[in-house]
Amino acid sequence: MIKNRTAQLIYQTIYCTLGLVGCIACLGIFDNIKTIRWDFYVHFTNISNFLCIAVMVVALIQTAKKKEDSFVTALPLLKFIGILGILLTFLVFNIMLAGAEGRDPQANWRVGSLLFHVVLPILYILDWFLFYERKNSKWYYPIASIGFPLAYAIFLLIQAIILGFNSSILIPTTTTPLIYPYFFVNLETLGVPGVLMWVAILAVAFMAVGYLFYGLDRLEKKAKK
Repeated sequence: MIKNRTAQLIYQTIYCTLGLVGCIACLGIFDNIKTIRWDFYVHFTNISNFLCIAVMVVALIQTAKKKEDSFVTALPLLKFIGILGILLTFLVFNIMLAGAEGRDPQANWRVGSLLFHVVLPILYILDWFLFYERKNSKWYYPIASIGFPLAYAIFLLIQAIILGFNSSILIPTTTTPLIYPYFFVNLETLGVPGVLMWVAILAVAFMAVGYLFYGLDRLEKKAKK
């Protein structure tokens, strides 16, 4: 791990700058500066990236304030949750969604898609290995982390209720209903049991990966001793 303050500042600044570009891109400004994408808030990709960017901004502020070389320690639980959320974003998109039927392959190469699905997830996880103070993860972090995807699923349900489960309202430039941005939350095609099954699968996967990272943390602490 790297304690060097200058290296941390450079890395965090690059990440936050790319994050800002990604946020602008998710608003659709690069496609049409006159039309802002209003649907950005429904995508787990964007929400997970927003969380990670916020954590990194806090880390950048912390690093800028300190005067000596030391590990980054800002927001340990949120950092941990961000790792799991952004890893889920990276894996689900690149394994299940990038090549999905009906998706324009060229869309995967847009600035926003590359940043939010590939570049920023890799940089965020790499930051944990390079600069962040580890060996302090708590046993309950993976369990607490489940709240993130569950809160997202509840948010989508509330939105669907507010919109009267109207699936005719589509995400701009797509045939995807606004209330069902991903196939695994589509009540019309999967039904309640199917959606609950997918939510359970993702929650268990979320926690399992969380304990994998927790285990790595513990092993490193034991190795150091």
